[in-house]
Amino acid sequence: MAIGERIRFFRNKRGMTMKYLGQAVGFPEKSADVRLAQYETGTRSPKADLTAALAQILDVAPQALAVPDIDSQIGLMHTLFTLEDVYGITISEADGEVCLKLNKDKSADLLQMLTAWKEQATKLATGEISKEQYDQWRYNYPKYDTTQQWIKIPSQELSDTLVEAFKDKLKDM
Repeated sequence: MAIGERIRFFRNKRGMTMKYLGQAVGFPEKSADVRLAQYETGTRSPKADLTAALAQILDVAPQALAVPDIDSQIGLMHTLFTLEDVYGITISEADGEVCLKLNKDKSADLLQMLTAWKEQATKLATGEISKEQYDQWRYNYPKYDTTQQWIKIPSQELSDTLVEAFKDKLKDM
């Protein structure tokens, strides 16, 4: 699914009109729906800052919008081939079903992430969490993943501000 389709998917899921979402990201009222339609149809591609703004308003991680192009089964196959190359995912068979298998030695971090996903899917299946809570977890990953330690790196702007604020003290050192 291309980024425009993901924007439309989440916009509809949130019950928003194109005009509302367009205005929420700062497009003028007169052209908000037209501008957003250009992104949803793939006529235009949003830059990173607009993708981040859309993600914030849609209450998802920017990565949930910018997924690989898997619009066709062939595209999906090539995505899987890339996953094999990069992460050591292989195809096998278990109990008469085709399965994807992760090489633990090549992708320990990915294994932890998939394990966290499996935990959430199990909670959904057992009724511990609702579909809405499950979707909230998935579409904002890794924000709500409590199984791992995630480190937030300060922005360059914050770093520059701190350096400026303490530059006199740094000179004394």
